[in-house]
Amino acid sequence: MSSIPAHLILGFLGVGKSTAIMDLMQRRPDGERWAVLVNEFGEVGVDGALMESGGVAVREVPGGCMCCVAGLPMQVALNELIRREKPDRLLIEPTGLGHPSQVIETLTGSGYQGVLHLASVLCLVDPRRLAEERVLSNVHFQDQAAVADVLVANKTDLCSDADRARFHEWAAGFEPPKALVAETSHGRLELDWLTRPHSDRQAGEPHAHDHHHDAVPAETPPLSAQPWQQYRNSGDGHYSCGWRISPDYCFDYQPLAAFCHGGDWRRIKGVMRTDQGWVALNRAGDSLSEAGVDPARENRLEIIADEPLDAEDLDQRLSAALVGG
Repeated sequence: MSSIPAHLILGFLGVGKSTAIMDLMQRRPDGERWAVLVNEFGEVGVDGALMESGGVAVREVPGGCMCCVAGLPMQVALNELIRREKPDRLLIEPTGLGHPSQVIETLTGSGYQGVLHLASVLCLVDPRRLAEERVLSNVHFQDQAAVADVLVANKTDLCSDADRARFHEWAAGFEPPKALVAETSHGRLELDWLTRPHSDRQAGEPHAHDHHHDAVPAETPPLSAQPWQQYRNSGDGHYSCGWRISPDYCFDYQPLAAFCHGGDWRRIKGVMRTDQGWVALNRAGDSLSEAGVDPARENRLEIIADEPLDAEDLDQRLSAALVGG
């Protein structure tokens, strides 16, 4: 069996990586099996739930950034995905808060020689955020862009001419030059971008996030035994609070939307059963988007913030959004 091409789909928090991957999966060539390995900073795995509801073959590595779990947890998940799906192509989405160097080291190590090979690495960028010093100075953002073969300006439908010009000026400063610098909107990546040549591009700070958690994550209890579960995580200056909730629980859409607007958070994302049907909720910044989705196996919701979260208060506020709550 020839080795499987594996692509990293990189990008900072909220740039649209999951949307891009789901769109790619819908347009994959007939007869090809593709699979996705997805990692999220939080413990819940909302992206995995959304992809599963869309019929995507996916395996999750929740609870940190993939660079921290690039040892045993990532390898266990990756091995299971390869064995279960036998994919012709593999897409890997590390968290937007993570550093890619150790993921690349794992994928190119002796353990996967002959099994897979690292193909083109793509990094999505929101050009509007290049005006933010906190983004430009973030070492994870810098190194995600540095290791990419293909740099893509996403959300250009929301950008000004100045935003786009700033992106192209910034992208032209990389040495060696990128294999491709492109623009898109709504996360649409062209299939031929995956075939662009991969080069060993070095991160500026490959050990900027050099700590490891090599234990296999503990099994979560089934929702049949514990139908309302809350999880927390913290690290590298970020904090998360997430929920896995039985699909028997239904939320009142309007109070749920108000809850999603109820804090100064970096991100809130979920797939939830409401009185208006199952919806995917996504807030990055001040804007909350929602879209109807197929019924999921469970409700999942995750908040990521720059400051510690009051988990007990959030739990009470979320439960108040239940139908009849």
